[in-house]
Amino acid sequence: MRDKNRYLKLTESAVMIALSTVLSLLTIANLPFGGSVTPFSMLPLIVIAYRYGTKWGLFTGVIYGLVQMILGLKNLSYATSFLAVVIIILFDYLLAFGVMGIGGAFKKRISNQGLAMGLGALAACALRFGCHFISGCTVWSMYAEDMPVWLYSLVYNASYMIPEAIVTVLGAVLVSLFLDFSTSRVLPMKHKKKEL
Repeated sequence: MRDKNRYLKLTESAVMIALSTVLSLLTIANLPFGGSVTPFSMLPLIVIAYRYGTKWGLFTGVIYGLVQMILGLKNLSYATSFLAVVIIILFDYLLAFGVMGIGGAFKKRISNQGLAMGLGALAACALRFGCHFISGCTVWSMYAEDMPVWLYSLVYNASYMIPEAIVTVLGAVLVSLFLDFSTSRVLPMKHKKKEL
């Protein structure tokens, strides 16, 4: 039984990483200076974090970050030093997507699944924004021109992360109205109401 649960967790995680990757390639809006808003690309990672906990969610997010880094390898060519390469890898990919594991942090603290997932998604997106903000203040500061570097990074990253966070939080709340993620099998919410 334990092996079966492990295989289920690994399979679900792999499918959700793949789904997040596909959704990240679709865009709702491309912004003129870079960055884009995607249709719920962070939501599958939030679901995994909610279902299996923060630790597993962090691991899944880091794996997703590796996939995104491979897809965005050209970004490393903009680095002007070894330290810049390290900052890009950490703050634009591994940590930035790893923090999606925070999406499950409220599961045991808040009994309402929609509220717990929504707050988890908001916290995860805020941490992701923080990672990109740090990267913007360091590696991407050359694009600030006449603007203070911190303001450039704030405006640039907020321009896509605020809409992305709104889409992710709304998606988390909406999907939780229809599906129960708290059991080993994902069931429709009406099934849960019948059991009560």
